[in-house]
Amino acid sequence: MPALSSTATPATETTKSIWKPVVAALIGNTLEWFDLSVYAYFALTISKVFFPASDPAVSLFLAFATFGISFLIRPLGAAILGSYADRQGRKKALSLSILLMLIGTAMIAVMPSYAAIGIIAPIGILAARLLQGFSAGGEFGSSTAFMMEHAPQKTRNFVASLQFASQGFGVVIASIFGYFLTAYLNDQQMFDWGWRVPFFFGLILGPVGLYIRRTVDESPEFKESEPDSQPLREVLLSQKTLLIVAMGILIVSTASNFMIKYMPTYAATTLNIPQSSGFLATLTAGLILTVVTPVVGFMTGYISRIKIMLWASIIYILAIFPAFFWLNKVPSATSLLLVVSMMALIKAFYFAPLAALMADIFPLHTRVTGMSLSYNLSVTLFGGFAPVIATGLIALTGSQLAPSFYLIVAAALSISALLIAQRKLKLI
Repeated sequence: MPALSSTATPATETTKSIWKPVVAALIGNTLEWFDLSVYAYFALTISKVFFPASDPAVSLFLAFATFGISFLIRPLGAAILGSYADRQGRKKALSLSILLMLIGTAMIAVMPSYAAIGIIAPIGILAARLLQGFSAGGEFGSSTAFMMEHAPQKTRNFVASLQFASQGFGVVIASIFGYFLTAYLNDQQMFDWGWRVPFFFGLILGPVGLYIRRTVDESPEFKESEPDSQPLREVLLSQKTLLIVAMGILIVSTASNFMIKYMPTYAATTLNIPQSSGFLATLTAGLILTVVTPVVGFMTGYISRIKIMLWASIIYILAIFPAFFWLNKVPSATSLLLVVSMMALIKAFYFAPLAALMADIFPLHTRVTGMSLSYNLSVTLFGGFAPVIATGLIALTGSQLAPSFYLIVAAALSISALLIAQRKLKLI
């Protein structure tokens, strides 16, 4: 009888080699979306702490404008950190991005209020959000490429879908904080210290991610490749069509993502529904995204990715206006929960194949640069300013249904990009 061996089987080794880099990639992405969600969810309180004005609407607008302005630097972060990842390695770029993200989170967590230090306070918040925006610019492309390049070919769609599932998980954690803090603290407690609690939690999560990223192996595909010395130049000069198509595919996803984050504020300011109910709705949405996205990602091994995304976009166009109409006719915590859940479910079907499809658009030697630029340009233009656009459209049109108009246009643009990817780039 042969002696038993303590050596791990190839299957076990493969599993270990896949999941450590997956966790390393996802923990930073979760932190990014946790921070984004927390700022968006607590915008009402943050507007009073750092952007006081005689008109509360102006104060809220300034808080959301700071949120949106921070996205303007994301393409710069994408260009610098993305090309760094294509030249020096995904691992180095991931470690740098989470370190910068942590610095920005710490700045927000400890920043004194406007009442304490005056104009320096809102300037400091803007600086922190700009630093977070720069770091987030390289996060999506680096982490997606890192995971996919570690995974076997047959599991790449599923592994890539975990990228967006982690965004949903970040929303879940942020929504839990939002719900319990707004439900159990009064307005003065929230103003004094309550809103800072989730940012301090981020300072606990971040170092764990940094440690894991520094101890994981580099992507095997990158190690075996010959890095391009000028990936940014090649993307901008030779791969413009790929860049535009990837941006277009992302539009409806990022627009709906940030519109979901806007819903607690929309509930409180437009529908007169308690903000805690809005957090309960976004918590449900986060759970749907976390659970459904990898299931759909697994399905894409058997069903065309583009076909799933096209049907999701069409359903979005048909459903979103009636949903907002009903929500405004019957404003309640239940109707808000149902509408946000519907948005999240449709988004999960669109979301799941997206990361792998974007990665397949670009070749290996410019993959992170191309993904990072297309992702962050689209997020900046169509996502980061979604709350500002929604608020502005409501004021401009006088219609509380205005956010649905924006989402319909976003879905139509993404359908056009998907058809180009299918017919011109021969992606499926």
